[in-house]
Amino acid sequence: MALLLIPCLLALVIGPKTAFASPGLCTGPVCADAITRSAKNHWQLVLRLEDQQGHREKVVMDCRANVLSPQAGLVDRGYARALGLRLCRYVSDAA
Repeated sequence: MALLLIPCLLALVIGPKTAFASPGLCTGPVCADAITRSAKNHWQLVLRLEDQQGHREKVVMDCRANVLSPQAGLVDRGYARALGLRLCRYVSDAA
């Protein structure tokens, strides 16, 4: 009897509509699950972002100007820019 209740309890705790952002480097609800440096412009990072609602976007972070492009999209730009700035600091410190 107890073995039958365990899956039901897990379903209640996890819930059918629960969505998690991909594992990766996260700031708030936004995670970068792929980070590459532009081959042509070494100061630009190409980020593949995902949020907890399942929105996915590919954006470019210009580390010289501290600008995220495009400036509007489905993923929250405040968290996306904070994540981009964090990655720019990491890349500049590693160089």
